[in-house]
Amino acid sequence: MVDVKRRGRVWAGAVVAAVVVLGIGSYWFQPWKLWRDETVSEALPTAAAPQRPAGSPGGSDSPGGSGSPGPRTLARGTLISHEHATTGTAKLIRLADGSHTLRLEGLDTSNGPDLRVWLTDAPVKEGVAGWRVFDDGKYVSLGKLKGNKGDQNYEIPADVNLADYSSVTIWCDRFDVSFGAAALTPA
Repeated sequence: MVDVKRRGRVWAGAVVAAVVVLGIGSYWFQPWKLWRDETVSEALPTAAAPQRPAGSPGGSDSPGGSGSPGPRTLARGTLISHEHATTGTAKLIRLADGSHTLRLEGLDTSNGPDLRVWLTDAPVKEGVAGWRVFDDGKYVSLGKLKGNKGDQNYEIPADVNLADYSSVTIWCDRFDVSFGAAALTPA
């Protein structure tokens, strides 16, 4: 009789432990994201050019017209796959007001937990050798990945010196691994 009760308690303890492990594992890995895509379709941001007084260099009455040009691509790169299949284009864009934006176009990668968009100084390497290099040096997080598919923009803080960064990565902060990355080359 005592042996039956003890077995019952052992089984109940095992079930409770299994439920706790399953719950923690589900939270940590978030496997449902593998089957759920989030598509983003943002237009390129527009920023008004700074107003200049009439008659000043680059003003509206100067030869050539309206002053500052519209958005200009400074650098670009093609995303390559790392931990997950990733395609698309990354562009560093200077807006008419002088601010900068990172634009991801045609992004297609896996969804995952805690994905971030980083500018980094790390070289982009093919294969497994490139999966974990991006947090070894200098990097700046531009925020959470808005969606794993589509076109999206990330504002670059004004105090970021773009000359310090040569690549972009879709970084999984939870597992310290790159889903995909692009080396940025002048446009």
